[in-house]
Formats: sequence, structure tokens, C-alpha cells
Amino acid sequence: MIPLALTANDAAAVAIVAAVLLLVVVAALRLARKKRAAPEAPPRAAPPAAPPPERLARGATEEDAAEALRRTRREAPPPVAPPAPPPAPAAGPAAPAPAAEDREALEARRKEEYRRKKEAERLEKERRAEERAEEERRAREEAERQAREAEEARRRAEEEARRRAEAEAGKTLAAGLEKTRGGFMARLNALFAGGKVVDDSVLADLEEVLFTADIGVKTATRLLESAREKVRRKELSDPERLKAALREEIARILDLAGTGGAAAPLAVGEARPWVVMVVGVNGSGKTTTVGKLAAKLQGGGHKVLLGAGDTFRAAAGEQLEVWAERVSAPIVRGKEGADPAAVCFEAVQRGAQEGVDVVLCDTAGRLHTKTPLMEELKKVKRVIGKAAAGAPHEVLLVLDATNGQNAIAQARQFHEALGVTGIALTKLDGTAKGGVVIGICDELRIPVRYVGVGERVADLKPFAPREFVEALFE
Repeated sequence: MIPLALTANDAAAVAIVAAVLLLVVVAALRLARKKRAAPEAPPRAAPPAAPPPERLARGATEEDAAEALRRTRREAPPPVAPPAPPPAPAAGPAAPAPAAEDREALEARRKEEYRRKKEAERLEKERRAEERAEEERRAREEAERQAREAEEARRRAEEEARRRAEAEAGKTLAAGLEKTRGGFMARLNALFAGGKVVDDSVLADLEEVLFTADIGVKTATRLLESAREKVRRKELSDPERLKAALREEIARILDLAGTGGAAAPLAVGEARPWVVMVVGVNGSGKTTTVGKLAAKLQGGGHKVLLGAGDTFRAAAGEQLEVWAERVSAPIVRGKEGADPAAVCFEAVQRGAQEGVDVVLCDTAGRLHTKTPLMEELKKVKRVIGKAAAGAPHEVLLVLDATNGQNAIAQARQFHEALGVTGIALTKLDGTAKGGVVIGICDELRIPVRYVGVGERVADLKPFAPREFVEALFE
């Protein structure tokens, strides 16, 4: 047998075919391995198949075959290493399944935890409810306490206001005339009691009552003559009508026969300062009346200055200083025994310089029967007139109602010496001789400015004739 000689081209073609077959086998092995390792992974695209040998054999050279082999190698994907198999589980006995009693214990534990949770929530709700109830109780108690305190404060304020009102109002005039009603008026009422017929015997009893009533002889005679005239004219037929007639006549006398002068309290005129000279005997309440007048004028919006002109009485200056401090009013005071006129002159001058509204000059007292006193008061009045034109604008006489008819005599002497323009009748609450005011108004025709029925400032009251009569015949 003769061997066949292969040409160079045939040898190259065989080599290329062998290489292609080898690549196909390798690719098939890799594909099978990937399918075993990860069947879920999608298969990779197969490399392009080598050109068939027939094509290479026809007119292909060795260089073309080598080039095709290199291209095939370049386009082939790199080999992928197979994934490592998962580690085998450790050798040992398998964990046993939980027993039925463990499940029951777990369920019981869960139920117990749930019960405890609900119990805790219930206790918390009860605690909060108790706290709210406690807060509400405390709030109610606090509100009740505040209401009690407010009510107590209101009651205290009302009581204080009542006491203050009483203090400011002072005693009523009726209370101040209580003793007078128990004397003069009690006897008069007894005379008219029983429904007696008015005759000469009744008029005789009336005369006795009137002449012992401290209203003065002149005034008693006038009232008696008026009653007799009306009885004579048959105008009075019973005691009650006689009593009403006396009441009307007394009211007319107190009103200064209808002029209204007796009802006017101290009035501050246009002059500045308005100077008031206060006179009266020792013990009549003169200095105290000056202090009360200062308080009233200050309360009425007037600026007041006090002049301590009573230099003869040791305690008068100190007493007036106490009043000045009480009413917050300035005071001019001289040394003990100093000239009263000089003190009053200085007070009026200072009042003019400081622009005060009213200057109240207290003056010396002693007894009205002492001639040097009246001369001293005349001098004081003249000196005050030199300090301010037209001063004093008011000469106020202070009388003690307990002096009875003697007060009428005092008023007459002071009026003759100084020209009294007004009267303040003090201590009316301490005597049964309150009827003296009737005699003063009837005999002297001097208006009564004030009546004193107590110790407080409010107890110095402006005199109102009708009110006085109502209180007297109450």
C-alpha cells in the first residue's frame, strides 16, 4: 500500500478542523457543568461556529485558517468557574419539635401578661379618677373658702361702712334733745293729755310750764299771750289744737319770723381770706368748736388756717394744736400770755400770704362779766380789721346750752360789744334746757348756725328750725 502524501494546504485544513472540534467539545463540557451548577441561569449564547471545512478547503489558505482560529479565540467568552457548593450541615442529631406542654405554657404566659397589663391599666384609671376627684374636692373647698372669706369681707366692709356712716352722721338731733323732751316737753305733754277742755286753768298750768322752761321770760310771755288770744277767739277748743298752735309759733320764732336766717350754717363769702372770729366764755366748748368747724370746712374743700388767740388759758393753745394736726391745717400760735390781737393779726396776714380760704381765730374766754375781756375782744376785732379789709367777716358766739337762761344773758352782752352774727349752741345733749335756743332766737334775733349734740365732728350739726321742732315735739 502506497501512503498518500498530504499537501501543505490539506494539513492546515485538518489542523483547523481539529481545533474547531476541540473548541466545540470544551464549550459543550462547560455548558453541561453550568446547567448542573445553576440550572436557573439562562444559557449563554453559543460562539459563532467555525466556517465549515468545505468553505476553508475551497480556496482558503493557511493564513486564513490561522486568522479564523485567532478570531474564534478572541470572541469566545472567558471560562466561568463553577459556584462553590453550599456547606454541608454539621453532623449531629436534628432538633426535636416543641412539645404540646410547652405550647400550653407559652399560651398561659401570654394570657397572664395580658391579664396583668389590663389590671395595670384598670389601676391606673382608678388612680387618675381618684386624683381628679381629689382635685375637684380641693377646688370646691377652695371655692367655698374663698366664698366664705368674700362674704366675711363683705360683712366687715358693710359693718365698717355702717360704723363710718354713723360716725360721720353723728347723733341725731332727736337723740340730742332727749333730755329736753324729758323735762320741758314731758310736762307740756302731760298738760295736754287726757282730753281736757282748754280753759283758764289749763292756761295757768301752761304759764307755769313755759316760765320754768329756760326759754326766757319774754319768750314765755309771748307764747302764752298768743295762746290766750286764740282761746279767746274760740280758735282752740281742745289741748291737741293748743299744742299744735304752740308748735307752729315756736317754729316761726326759730326761723326768725320766716326770714330763714336761723337755718343758715356758716357760709364762706368771696373775700380771701374769709375771717371768722370765734368768741365765748371759758368752758362753753369754744376751742373744740373751732376745731370741728375747721374739719367741716376742710371736708368741704376749703383751705383753713387756725389762729390760737386764746393766750390766757394755758391749755387752749395745745388743744388747738391737736385739732390742727387732726385736720391737717396750719396754725399760728403765740407764747403763753402773748397779746391775743397780735396772734390773730399774724394769722390773718399769713392766711392772705398763703392764699387760704378761711382763717378761724380763737379768742380769749374768761367770764363775760369781766369788762377787760370785752375790751380785749374789741381790740382783737379792730386789729383783725387792720390785717384784712372788712374782717372779721363773721363773729361766731359759742354758748353752752346747760347754762339755760344765763346763756341768753351772755349772748346779749357779747352781741352788744362785738355785733355777733351767728351762734353755735353746744352741749345740747347734756341738758334738759334745750329750749334756750327759742329764747335766743326770739330775744336777740341772732341766727343759730350750729348745735352740738356730742363729742364727734359730725355731732356739730347745722341748725334746722323745722327739724329742731320736730325733734322737740317727737
